Amino acid sequence: SEPLDWRFSQTFGGKGNEDASDADVVSAIEFDQTGDFIAVGDRGGRVLLLERTHDKQSSKKSKLPEYRFYSEFQSHEPEFDYLKSLEIEEKINKIKWCPKQNDAQFLLTTNDKTIKLWKVYEKKIKQVSTSATTTGPSYNGSLASNNTRSPSHTTYIYNSSGAHNMNNNMNNSNNNNNLNNFKIPKLTTRETVVTATPRKIFQNAHAYHINSISLNSDGETYISSDDLRIHLWNLNINTECFNVVDIKPTNMEDLTEVITSAEFHPTSCNIFMYSSSKGTIKLGDLRSSALCDNHAKVFEEYEDPSNKSFFSEIISSISDIKFSRDGRYILSRDFLTLKLWDINMENKPVKTIQIHDYLKPKLCDLYENDCIFDKFECTLNHDGTQMLTGSYHNYLHIYDRNSKQDVCLEASKQATKSKTKTLTTKMKLRSSKKEPKKPEDIHPDAIEYTKKTLHCAWHPKDNLIAVGAANTVYLYAATENK
Repeated sequence: SEPLDWRFSQTFGGKGNEDASDADVVSAIEFDQTGDFIAVGDRGGRVLLLERTHDKQSSKKSKLPEYRFYSEFQSHEPEFDYLKSLEIEEKINKIKWCPKQNDAQFLLTTNDKTIKLWKVYEKKIKQVSTSATTTGPSYNGSLASNNTRSPSHTTYIYNSSGAHNMNNNMNNSNNNNNLNNFKIPKLTTRETVVTATPRKIFQNAHAYHINSISLNSDGETYISSDDLRIHLWNLNINTECFNVVDIKPTNMEDLTEVITSAEFHPTSCNIFMYSSSKGTIKLGDLRSSALCDNHAKVFEEYEDPSNKSFFSEIISSISDIKFSRDGRYILSRDFLTLKLWDINMENKPVKTIQIHDYLKPKLCDLYENDCIFDKFECTLNHDGTQMLTGSYHNYLHIYDRNSKQDVCLEASKQATKSKTKTLTTKMKLRSSKKEPKKPEDIHPDAIEYTKKTLHCAWHPKDNLIAVGAANTVYLYAATENK
């Protein structure tokens, strides 16, 4: 099949790294289930919402999708834990959209310690209009119609008590004349504003920093994971949660690994997975036991002991994992590679894409400047044929399973052309060779390691991606080549 033609679509945020304050740096990106909204979290605890514009005039196939500002609210504030004497920063670690049930939007946001359920809705601001007056003719008309509707009734009362009925008719006519001069206040909609209110706050459950939250397919529960534990919550109950994974040893000196990410299965509400710093992915089944320390499956690739080095454990740590939408495949990202696993094959991935293979000689320098600990996210498209992850120098890699093509884009307003690298038969075997071929036009010495696209998201239906680089969000859309 023909590869997709990726084009720059839009950008939101600052002008560049030189103008970016630490509070404005993007820390989370997420599409909702429809793809009509994008939520962007930053280090300052703010959440920016973007809405897709459905313009009837833009029905052309070549028209790229457009988003506009919808709302912004402060989700988290900096806190201080007085018991542990630790500052809790306001940075948004993850954002997850809840299934839409009415006109309002619900989303979960979390920092290191506290998870919040937000309701975002359009609130009508009304005001009292004093200029509104009663419409006399219509009011009198209704009275006249009532009077003329039953003449027999009037006649009957008049015949029974004539003088008394005459006085009542005269009083009614005087009251009607007075009503014409009354000014009745009227409520009118002055404007419609988008309002965000916290519906539930889930706190005091994690002793370590929260790295993941994931909604269950049942629409009622979700999991949150920190370095050593995974908790199961009900969206309607914030007073208690259930611990489903606990890898904390009795003696902390025996600690050998930590949990790096966790996610629920997209269709099976009883299955979830979590990754570790040792490069393993473990599948848990809530039907087996309440505490899923004994995993149902473990996905781990054997490593030759002769190839181990000082950096082996660091670069094998998985930074992000994602299920494909059908639940058949698992996508994982470590520092050097992007791996696609079949849920039915545990011993090795079905595909390994080398992302940072050209950085192997630079691992010592990356260790000294802490770049080796950067956590890059990964994601898949709706049918699992396209995989996306970020890199340094604001590069992002899109791998097509069908065309075996690796597209490298630079997240920049100027650089909108893609660098395409076709994998030949010789290059398909590059993972087994000592000196794999480096991606074209990418030289390790020319890379700016301060520029990095750590966060990315894929539209649930269309070939549209959103990536965060520094304080800017870039949108890229693709069309099929003909």
